[in-house]
Amino acid sequence: MFNRYVRVLLCFACVLLLASCQQQEKQEAGQKIYPLTGMKAEKDIRQRPLAVVVNNHPKARPQSGLSKADIVIEALSEGAITRFVAVFQSEMPKAAGPVRSAREYFIDLARGFDAILVHHGWSPGAKSRLENGDADYVNGLDYDGSLFWRADFRKAPHNSYTSFENVKQAAAEKGYALETRTDPLTFKESPEDSSKTLYSIRLDYGTKSVTNRVEYGYDKKVKGYVRKSDGVLTTDLETEEPVILQNIVIAEAEHQMKDAYGRRDIDLRSGGKGLLLQNGEVRQINWKNENGRIIPVADGKSVPFAPGKTWINIIPDLSKVSISKGEGV
Repeated sequence: MFNRYVRVLLCFACVLLLASCQQQEKQEAGQKIYPLTGMKAEKDIRQRPLAVVVNNHPKARPQSGLSKADIVIEALSEGAITRFVAVFQSEMPKAAGPVRSAREYFIDLARGFDAILVHHGWSPGAKSRLENGDADYVNGLDYDGSLFWRADFRKAPHNSYTSFENVKQAAAEKGYALETRTDPLTFKESPEDSSKTLYSIRLDYGTKSVTNRVEYGYDKKVKGYVRKSDGVLTTDLETEEPVILQNIVIAEAEHQMKDAYGRRDIDLRSGGKGLLLQNGEVRQINWKNENGRIIPVADGKSVPFAPGKTWINIIPDLSKVSISKGEGV
């Protein structure tokens, strides 16, 4: 009888131990998330991010790879034209581009994620900084016709493309680390339902040019925002699917014209006013530079991101942004 009682206790203890182990495994699995999206990952993430400078001239649309970017940062590059710094980690595109030249503030944005900067050409200031070791970089000028290829359906300078495998090869040749520990962004613990009253946003970068007029609208069916440039839906060239975003940050920063080509200096250090779009809602925020990253702030505290993809628009004048009610764009 006593032995039977002991066996029952041992069995019960084993059940408790098994349950405890399973719970620990679940917790550990729950902690494995992609640092820049907050989405669940199947394994520990060591992939070093890539920050690709992507062309946004009308002749370069639709672009390749944007739907796989964890974060896209959009800023004026010269004249009325914006460019994207597309940061990839959780997904790597087979093709990315068209790739364009670097600016000094693109270097700063890439460094905020300890990313390898991928570009094709550079401004004089960016050339000086990169050649002096400010960041790890892969320049298409060094690999034109090999690891960077020219698409035959577009004309230069809107036809330079590369791939993740090609960038890995170039990075290995240059002796760059391909694995790293990426500091995670702060994310909300659980997803939220979309707001009953949905809002859309329109901005034009203050240049009065239709070449960079941007619109965002929330789509309940996909639980995210869709984007338009000059009235045309932003899609991925390869998949023809729209780019879907869970966070939109609009950050006002001081812009200074730098030269006759229309290049600019953009103050990414001082912080400023902004807007945050999540779940169909629009929230007035401030933003700060936190270790090279643009982070939304309210009441002196960082505002967590919704799990998913993020697009950041750096603009000269927040007053140029218009807000309206309504789903979609």
